[in-house]
This record gives sequence, C-alpha cells and structure tokens, in this order.
Amino acid sequence: MVAVIDYDAGNIKSVEKALLSLGEKVAVTRDAETILHADSVILPGVGAFGDAMEKLHTYGLVEVIRKCVDQGTPFLGICLGLQLLFESSEESPGVEGLHILDGKIVRIPSESGLKVPHIGWNNLNFPNPGRLFDGIEEGAYVYFVHSYYLQAKEEKIVTAAADYGVEIHASVEKGNVFACQFHPEKSSHVGLRILKNFLALSGKQI
Repeated sequence: MVAVIDYDAGNIKSVEKALLSLGEKVAVTRDAETILHADSVILPGVGAFGDAMEKLHTYGLVEVIRKCVDQGTPFLGICLGLQLLFESSEESPGVEGLHILDGKIVRIPSESGLKVPHIGWNNLNFPNPGRLFDGIEEGAYVYFVHSYYLQAKEEKIVTAAADYGVEIHASVEKGNVFACQFHPEKSSHVGLRILKNFLALSGKQI
C-alpha cells in the first residue's frame, strides 16, 4: 500500500488516479500510523512553500515524515513536495523547510525572457544515474508547473535536470528519498513509468 500524504495542498486526486491506474492500493491520509506502516509514501503538493510548511506542522506531519524517512520507507516528493524536502525557499523568507536534503529553492529569473511560471512540457537530461528513470531515454519529456526551482547543494544527488533559461534540478535521489519538480502523474506514459519504478522499490534494500 502506498500512502499519499494529505495536508490540504492540492494535487492529490491526480496522483491517486495515476497510482490506481497502476493497480496500486492507495491511502490518501494524514494518519501517522497509516503513513508509517505504508510500503511507500508520496508527498505531493501545489501552492506556497510557507503555507504548506504551516499545514505540515498543524497536522503533526513534520515528525511523521522524518520518522518515515529514517525508517527507510521509499519516499517521493512531487512538485511542492520536492521543495519542502529542502532547507528554505525564496518564496517564503524565514520559513524553514523539512531540511531532509541540503539545498535551497529559488525563483526562476524573469530576465531569462521565458514565461514564469514555467508551465508545460520540457525534456530531461540525466547528469547522474537514477532509479526512477530506469528504462526512460535521455531527452524524455515531462510536465512542469512551477515558479521556483531547486538548487541542490550536492550535485551528485541530482538524477534529472531541465533547461528553462537556467538549469533546473528536476529530480533527486538520496538513499530512500526521491523527488521530482515535474508532475509524473501528468506526464503520460513516461510519468507512469517513473511512478512504477518508484513503487517497485518497496521491500527492496535501498
């Protein structure tokens, strides 16, 4: 069973639908025991960094997420869920993220001449091997919706990147923690393969 963490940050239904299409049993929940006993856990989300962190604290989910990661459960952050795993975001100065991974979230520069937010399909390159991308060819297209992007401190954890005027760290992997800035659940067959690869890690030594 995969637990999808519900903290009123949106983007739940599309993630649930994608997982169900893969034949997975899904619990959309904020119940600590359900999350901690799940085979894998997904933290989705769209919206503002500061509001999301406030909700995670309000629902007592910060410590639950930390325990989940510490016990080795495969954990996937999607979009805002990726951003929350890091230290801070320019979107919400003074708000501390989960800081499970090292790095910061910064705004896509408007002087790039490209539209912000970045909405639409963009191709990926793979600077480091990543288990989420097993069987996916370099240059595959995925769907993005965001105004802020990750600058990871450890470049070795960056498994996918995209160019949008700047280099966007589009996916990371460290131990049992995975995250995507793009939306695999909205990325057609490529996205479903990414989710399938993630779910396949359940029960394996990672």
